[in-house]
Amino acid sequence: MRTDSRMPPIPVGKFPHHLLDTLLKQLPRADPRVLTGPRLGEDAAVIDMGDRCLIVTTDPVTFATDRIGWYAVHVNANDVAVMGARPRWFFVTLLLPAGKTTEASVASLMADIGNTCTALGISVCGGHTEITLDLARPIVVGQMLGEVDSHRLVRKSNLKVGDEVLLTRGVAIEGTAILARERAETLRGKMPDGLLDRASRLLDDPGISVVEAAMTAVAAGEVHAMHDPTEGGVLTGLVELAAASETGLRVFADRIEIYPETASLCRALGLDPLGLIASGALLIGAAPRDARAIGEALVRRGIPTVAVAEVRPRSEELSVEIDGEFRPLVIPERDEIARALEGR
Repeated sequence: MRTDSRMPPIPVGKFPHHLLDTLLKQLPRADPRVLTGPRLGEDAAVIDMGDRCLIVTTDPVTFATDRIGWYAVHVNANDVAVMGARPRWFFVTLLLPAGKTTEASVASLMADIGNTCTALGISVCGGHTEITLDLARPIVVGQMLGEVDSHRLVRKSNLKVGDEVLLTRGVAIEGTAILARERAETLRGKMPDGLLDRASRLLDDPGISVVEAAMTAVAAGEVHAMHDPTEGGVLTGLVELAAASETGLRVFADRIEIYPETASLCRALGLDPLGLIASGALLIGAAPRDARAIGEALVRRGIPTVAVAEVRPRSEELSVEIDGEFRPLVIPERDEIARALEGR
């Protein structure tokens, strides 16, 4: 691979969309059974196994240092669930820093992974563990597999003009919890202690899993597409959903739920909550009639849900309504959490 020393380095966080799109299009995909391969906006592959589809995803945990095994299971399970599939099998690679890793810390990490998989009905099938030079903190890379009947597969590319896009819970649940834990000393005195403590507990209540929400949605109505917004926040998640379906999108920002804990933390750190890593929320695209049925089913399960966008023709591109005024939807160049943690 040729490099140019005159080019600036890529900043911390997700790859720029235009660069990632270019690189993914160069990758080979010879087997016709690969129904969904590497492309912008897709977080999992779909492999045709006859009457069933195998769903495969991989995701690392890089921003958090606390409960990283728990994180790794949930973020990978989410990527499988949004395809309409039940997460089943987990593989994990543990890269652990030299000079900082003890038997007790590895045992705790393994137990965290095992307990989380047990709670979700997932089998741990294998992986790799090593002590690695030049790491400042542990890196956990998970790979999750699941399966779904072929006719029940949900693909991000199936959004249709006129669909409504629902958002469950609120935005930046994961980012709020991570920053409340990682930057607690900085935040004390800048936001009320009660809100700071509650912010750190968002990991468990409402939590970052969308498996229950996804399974509820597909049982309640015809889901055209689902996506769990992660790095880049809910705005990036909406853009990725539209990119996968090659549609336009009209986003109603004033409808998006922002928890008081998130609003206070973001004010204290000067961050945009709509651009902060957002695991715990789920985006669901469906025709209006199905969207209403799905939303009602989710609310009955105690999962707050609201329509935050409508799908428009591709010619209308992407727009966001803020305070009654529509403007072009511009996503952040990188997740707000990367900016917040660079100075720690």
